[in-house]
Amino acid sequence: MLTLSPKTLSSSSFTVHKSQNPRRKSPNSGRHTLIFVKSEVQIERGLEFETGETFFRHESARGRDLGVLSATLYKRSKGSLRVLDAMCGCGIRSLRYLAEADADFVIANDANDANRKVITDNLSKIERGTGDDRRWVVTHMLANKAMIERYMVGDFFDLIDIDSFGSDSAFLRDAFNALRLGGLLYLTSTDGYSSGGHRPYNSLAAYGAFIRPMPFGNEIGLRMLIGGAVREASLLGYNVTPLFSYYSYHGPIFRVLLRVHRGKLHEDRNYGFVTFCHLCGHSHTVRWDELGLIGCPCSDTKASSSLVVSGPMWLGPLHDASYVTEMLELAKEWGWISEGTGMDLEKLLSIMIEESDLRLPPGYTIMDQMSKRAKMNSPSLKKMMSALAKEGYAVSRSHIISNALKTDCPMAHFIRIAKDEMQS
Repeated sequence: MLTLSPKTLSSSSFTVHKSQNPRRKSPNSGRHTLIFVKSEVQIERGLEFETGETFFRHESARGRDLGVLSATLYKRSKGSLRVLDAMCGCGIRSLRYLAEADADFVIANDANDANRKVITDNLSKIERGTGDDRRWVVTHMLANKAMIERYMVGDFFDLIDIDSFGSDSAFLRDAFNALRLGGLLYLTSTDGYSSGGHRPYNSLAAYGAFIRPMPFGNEIGLRMLIGGAVREASLLGYNVTPLFSYYSYHGPIFRVLLRVHRGKLHEDRNYGFVTFCHLCGHSHTVRWDELGLIGCPCSDTKASSSLVVSGPMWLGPLHDASYVTEMLELAKEWGWISEGTGMDLEKLLSIMIEESDLRLPPGYTIMDQMSKRAKMNSPSLKKMMSALAKEGYAVSRSHIISNALKTDCPMAHFIRIAKDEMQS
């Protein structure tokens, strides 16, 4: 059996070698255009694989890193790991779960049976095994059918990874049913239009949330996705806890990892609404019993035309600080940090830990937008963070956008503090 140790993996996320297949496809799917890369030999974290005619983004390697780290922590904690990769593409996620997270068993499912050869060729780097010792199988079904079949025979999984496209949420119920209690569900959305408030009825249909345009729409996209899962889980008698939430601009990609337990949401404080005032820039969270009392401090009336409301969605922390700290320690153990390319993994996980402060509300303040609103230059992020902390406010950077801060400081006070810093 081929044995691959994550400790010895290359720190380079990927390498593209000479094309093995000169053909390229660019099919159109609905409103979206998918670019299918040429069949190329790729290397990701030391693992060599081919993409065939599948849809593949090397920029998504960071999301795969996060999935592997989480799967490994689960395996170390529980002693076993069974994975269902519901939309596996070329099979790189399945390969990494086998080789790096040491998964005991992986189902690599892709609806397109034309991808079977490239998937099996990639997974063949890991000995398949036979009978009860099988390490992996390849199936070709719609994701929902793959999960329903496993649920119907009582075959449950510790981790279900659904790398879907757009805002399709129809698989949520089947995923919860096929997941072992205490297991991990790794969800995806690529619908930036809905998270940006440009398709409110689409987000309402998919996630039960009417989303309006707000300056922190990319964080809203994560909260919308978690909120949709919270709603569906509650119907089935489950509750979910976000372990981490990750946004990447390419795509865009919204990914959240949820831990699923028995029991409904005990309180609604983490599931409600977010307001934003286009006049003063102030944002606020609203509970269900406050819906008739929505207003903004800058207005004398409760019905302000400058105020927009989005929701319901997840209002709680995007990440679990202790869990992400474990991920960071594992990344250090494997030598996956300080890579020097873009936002490296150490910086990403460190900011996620900052964002986990329970005092921080949804949203972030983009410094350029603040300075435009206040007609002033903006101080550096470091100076502003220090000043906010001195005033007793919670503050952190945002992993979503580099020139933004998350804080519980009201906008009026934020601008006053920024002006004081520029004058000091």
